[in-house]
Amino acid sequence: MPQYVVAIDQGTTSTRCMIFDHGGAVVSVGQKEHEQIFPRAGWVEHDALEIWRNTREVVGQAIARSEAGASDIVAIGITNQRETAVVWDRKTGQPVYNAIVWQDTRTTKIIEELGALGGGADRYKDKVGLPLATYFAGPKVRWILDNVDGARERAERGELLMGTIDSWLIWNMTGGADGGQHLTDVSNASRTMLMDYRTLAWDESIAEEMGIPLAMLPEIRSNSEEYGQGRKAGFLAGVPISGSLGDQQAATFGQVCFERGMAKNTYGTGNFMLLNTGEEAVPSQNGLLTTLCYQLGDGKPVYALEGSIAVTGSLVQWVRDNLGMIKSAPEIEDLARSVDDNGGAYFVPAFSGLFAPHWRGDARGAVVGLTRYVNKGHLARAVLEATAYQTREVLDAMNADSGVDLTELRVDGGMVGNELLMQFQADLLDVPVIRPKIAETTALGAAYAAGLAVGFWSDLDELTAKWAEDKRWEPQMPAEERERNYRNWQKAVTKSLDWVDEDVR
Repeated sequence: MPQYVVAIDQGTTSTRCMIFDHGGAVVSVGQKEHEQIFPRAGWVEHDALEIWRNTREVVGQAIARSEAGASDIVAIGITNQRETAVVWDRKTGQPVYNAIVWQDTRTTKIIEELGALGGGADRYKDKVGLPLATYFAGPKVRWILDNVDGARERAERGELLMGTIDSWLIWNMTGGADGGQHLTDVSNASRTMLMDYRTLAWDESIAEEMGIPLAMLPEIRSNSEEYGQGRKAGFLAGVPISGSLGDQQAATFGQVCFERGMAKNTYGTGNFMLLNTGEEAVPSQNGLLTTLCYQLGDGKPVYALEGSIAVTGSLVQWVRDNLGMIKSAPEIEDLARSVDDNGGAYFVPAFSGLFAPHWRGDARGAVVGLTRYVNKGHLARAVLEATAYQTREVLDAMNADSGVDLTELRVDGGMVGNELLMQFQADLLDVPVIRPKIAETTALGAAYAAGLAVGFWSDLDELTAKWAEDKRWEPQMPAEERERNYRNWQKAVTKSLDWVDEDVR
């Protein structure tokens, strides 16, 4: 009988279950969106219970739409939106507050207070590889403990658990309040601002300074090993849960970027470029993050440099939902093709401040260069180009940190179906942009990690042999035009800075 691996891809806007066969092909998919909760400007939340309900539903959908029965599933892999934080009661399984999403900026004052203790934004960077920023999970937990009545006292009594979404799902999948495993993996732990990236252990001094009791923290495990089995009643009973990676590390794994110097860029809600630096953790001097790429079982950890961009695909959603310029996301390509260029307009989508390489929490979104000539087609083009410009900033920083110029970029995620964007990206980077046959590599990476742990796939060489190119975009733009456009973008970025102050949040 054929055997399969299930991947649960819990993303920012939806939860998906994808079933893969031994060839790495998608057998079936279940997917469901969840509510985006915006209590006030800068705040973004999810209902963790809704995410758990949706996870169970999409697994059922995927199995029902395939020839696979539960007995044909040999492993489950999980990938997730990384920095989103949940705090819940270990006895009841009830979250004490909504999950605070990675895009949320409410922890600005906490970040400022920690930086004021000394070292500024780089206070913990030597240990955790990250600057102080609202992006990361630790300060979000601190905010919950400080602002939910009784939460800190309950946490100090050992009644509350915390975790990123991987921990929340694994705990529920393995039994919840009835014996659930409280675990995380090295890639997700590296996004909390609490894990020493060299020792792969929680740093007690940082946790204490951030006001997070150690008893709340999950056990840190590798990305490919058996964490537990599906709960006895209802959720793939007895199937090993054996792979877990944060979504961008999962995409890197799915793109088989196993060799030092290989890089991928995922075009999703935000954009995330990772460069494999091998067993060497490279401290960034140019605004990038030093992060865990993956660890397989008891093997040595593999590190990456990462450039994180907050708003790319979500900008298209904003144009659709908030402005009503388009009815569906794919329509933006046709609208952008109705003009030859951006008409001089540039869109800096600093809705949550600017992430890499700027790390400016004081920035806010700006559209500049407007004249009476500019129409909605030009704005649509500026929206797409913003993704490519932000990626260029990250690639320049990556080349500077690594000392090696990237020669090609592997791409994946929902936006890579936009051929206008992909051609502009190749033009702006002046390197080939390559899309694999399986563009949704995030779920595939989680499946690969889970399958390796149970012997469904033998080794990394077997996975590498499965990668196949679908389409390649070669640079076509003259160098003078490329640099003029980029220079104008850099000027536009300066207009988004210094917006937030004590009176304007």
